[in-house]
Amino acid sequence: MKSKGSVRLTFDGGSRGNPGPAYGSFRVRGTGAAAPLQTLRRLRFPQGTNNEAEYWSLLEGLRWTIKEARAKRLSPAELDLSVRGDSLLVIRQLEGEWKARDSRMRGLRDEANSLLGRFKHVQLRHRPREQSVAEF
Repeated sequence: MKSKGSVRLTFDGGSRGNPGPAYGSFRVRGTGAAAPLQTLRRLRFPQGTNNEAEYWSLLEGLRWTIKEARAKRLSPAELDLSVRGDSLLVIRQLEGEWKARDSRMRGLRDEANSLLGRFKHVQLRHRPREQSVAEF
């Protein structure tokens, strides 16, 4: 089956203190049939670590993309997804190159992989912080 469009999801997260009050953001840009999928969201989370905030931001972005795609009568299984973030830990854990030793991090990784599995094709790309932030 040919892809009906592509989506680029850029995510970022952090905390003030580690753990501390956490925050994040994600940006979605679609092309082709997925062109209506466009947003920029800023997020606040309860206490968390930098790594948790990165995962929480990614998860919120994935959930939003899946929900909005369905609302526009697009199946995520017909969309190519490019995920970009400056968290080397999140990207490498999702790629399976790095282990998630902490049970909380394993749970976040597994949830993200489950959501990523709904898309036709997924590309994970680590980007230096200055490049990721420039997309916001």
